Amino acid sequence: DEDGFEEAFEVLGEVADKVMTGVWVGDCFIYTNSENRLNYYVGGEIVTISHLDRTQYILGYIAKDSKLYLGDKDLNVTSFALKTAVLEYQTAVMRQDFESADQILPNIDEEHRTRVAQFLEKQGFKEQAMAVSVDPSHKFELALQLNDFAAAYTLAQTHSSEQRWKQLSDLALRNSDFTLAQKCMYNAKDYSGLLLLASSLGDAESMSQLAELAHAAGKENIAFTAYLTLNNIPKCLELLVETERYPEAAIMAKTYLPSEVSRILKLWQSDLSKRNEKAAEALADPLQYDNLFPELQLALKAEKLLEKERGALLPANSYPTVTPNWERDVLAETEQLLTSLPEVTAGEVVTEVVKEDQPTPDAPCTGTEPVADPHYSSGEHAQIDKTDEPGIFGEEKGDDPEIFGEEKGDDPEIFAEEKVDEKPDIFGNSSTDFLDDMDKEISQLNLDDINVDDIDLDDEQLFDD
Repeated sequence: DEDGFEEAFEVLGEVADKVMTGVWVGDCFIYTNSENRLNYYVGGEIVTISHLDRTQYILGYIAKDSKLYLGDKDLNVTSFALKTAVLEYQTAVMRQDFESADQILPNIDEEHRTRVAQFLEKQGFKEQAMAVSVDPSHKFELALQLNDFAAAYTLAQTHSSEQRWKQLSDLALRNSDFTLAQKCMYNAKDYSGLLLLASSLGDAESMSQLAELAHAAGKENIAFTAYLTLNNIPKCLELLVETERYPEAAIMAKTYLPSEVSRILKLWQSDLSKRNEKAAEALADPLQYDNLFPELQLALKAEKLLEKERGALLPANSYPTVTPNWERDVLAETEQLLTSLPEVTAGEVVTEVVKEDQPTPDAPCTGTEPVADPHYSSGEHAQIDKTDEPGIFGEEKGDDPEIFGEEKGDDPEIFAEEKVDEKPDIFGNSSTDFLDDMDKEISQLNLDDINVDDIDLDDEQLFDD
């Protein structure tokens, strides 16, 4: 057949190249092409030995010298080193004769072993390539491809770099090895990855460590998110103050910690006055303008009531049963809680009233008039029983006929009317002082100077006024 006999040889591969000269050495085909390159082909891989500066032709290969000889038209001969052990090893690998390959391997210099390892990797023998390679980067890449986490972790520790730790952490995450992934992220300083991992696992301890590390490293956004996830509002507030984000700090304080609003506002005013003094003066302090903050007192009580709730971290499985914050009315909850407190004793109620009003110690107190309980909004009142309850300040009220020096009558009022001599007039003076002044005026009055001849004592209009 003029086209040849197809079964006369076995096709190993096809190379899209124009071969000028070539020679076989074992299972390796060494050739020059039209682009003046000296290559050899083995196992489907083309390896470039050298780029020639002129057209040369292969004369032959001498295994004893481990050299390949080429010549040109001017009869100049050039030799290239090509280790026989490398070619023999590659030939044994192509024949999958690994016993012979292992025997040849000790004869290969370390400078050529990386090339051999790359050849093994391309042939799909990655485990053998990792055993042969002496390049740490190449070995690390092979360990990742083989999912050999122990070897990869050891290599990353020996030749540490953030890129390697990130590669290993990504691989560990894909294989659900969260412990290894966390270690790698710490070494890579991958704070975003640690935030994602800690929040996904619900690991409060790791989240707290991350917050401190990110804060120390100047990653304020990560630190703020970590503190907020832990519901550590004071830390969030201090972080905003440290970074001089006073407007955000003031808004956050008003929302979560109203007791800190005044302090943050002063810092904001001080900072804003450097740029716009009028704008700084326009900021209203709740302590000075309480009329602008009608719910401030209720918010302060809500802060106290929610303080314990803020420190309690609920498990993730309680999420379906927990009302989201954006659906809660905290002020309404606080007001309802205050109105549902258990009824206190009458002695405690009166003591609270006395403390607020600050009456004089001699103020009389008798009877059992109902006193409004400040903790109740439904109009219920506490009653003082004269016989069963102790006195306001702890005295027993048995058969003693006197309470604070007053006899007990049928008057049902707790607080008797105040004495006349203690009642101030419209000018702020007490009645006693007024009567004393009148006595002085009358004593100084001279009746002889009064002309009563013109006064008609029968005139009724005189006394009507």
